[in-house]
Amino acid sequence: MPNTLATIKDKLDGRIGEELLVVAQIGRKKITKRRGRLHMTYPAVFVVDLDQDENSFERVSYSYTDILTRNIEVNFDDEIDQAELSIELDDDDVEEFNED
Repeated sequence: MPNTLATIKDKLDGRIGEELLVVAQIGRKKITKRRGRLHMTYPAVFVVDLDQDENSFERVSYSYTDILTRNIEVNFDDEIDQAELSIELDDDDVEEFNED
């Protein structure tokens, strides 16, 4: 299914209240990573409540267009865990292959 602003919003609507990591491009070869919780979605933007331990401000908002144009990447904690698990499995598979 093609990504549109509506499908991006629909996906985020179902994840309100979940922990996430936002990776944003802030300039030439510079990125920022912010951990927080998806607070609310609105017609044109969504709001993330940031972890106060890591950030100096409470909330940040992003446009769905930021996701569509890949200016930001949103990773929910359960997706991050799955990615780490698949990387660990791939490393184990390589070790097993080398033992044979």
